[in-house]
Amino acid sequence: MGSAKSSLSKIPNAEQLMDDTGFSPAHVVRLHERFQALDKEKKGHLSRQDFESIKELATNPIRDRIIGAFFAQGGEMVDFHTFVKILAHFRPVDKKHLKKANIREPINSRTNKLRFAFQLYDQDNDGKISRSELLQVLRTMLEVQVTDEQLESIADRTIQEADLDGDNAISFDEFRKSLEKVNIDHKMSIRFLR
Repeated sequence: MGSAKSSLSKIPNAEQLMDDTGFSPAHVVRLHERFQALDKEKKGHLSRQDFESIKELATNPIRDRIIGAFFAQGGEMVDFHTFVKILAHFRPVDKKHLKKANIREPINSRTNKLRFAFQLYDQDNDGKISRSELLQVLRTMLEVQVTDEQLESIADRTIQEADLDGDNAISFDEFRKSLEKVNIDHKMSIRFLR
């Protein structure tokens, strides 16, 4: 733990980052080491190409969408603080941290996790998941396992079940309601962040 504290002192605004995200000093140090390993040119930021070199993402069918989430603000580069704040969505909620930091809605709240997942589908950022956006994700995730006809049937059924206002799209509120019974902490987690 002593080495984590000395390494932590080399990270600018580490205390604020821990307060904002709930990460422990050891997690912040570990994430900083991972960030530095990905930052091959040692410029203090990551590009899309740096993310594409992550072997764990290489086999993920929605890899491009996950990488895109790091660049959602339209930038070309991601600094360490943005990197950590995005990864904080994948932490389980720590009720002790919430009380200690007096945080009302942490980055890793159920609502924020769902919003993050919703944005992976809503590629045109219009606040709705259209049939074509849903089909794109399903096609990417299921690839050759099902026919186009089956994919279209799954997309139609999903929209029919989730679309409460009848506009043939899924709003964030409809998305959240359709996932009420899903354990989002379990589904949206990265093993070493637990």
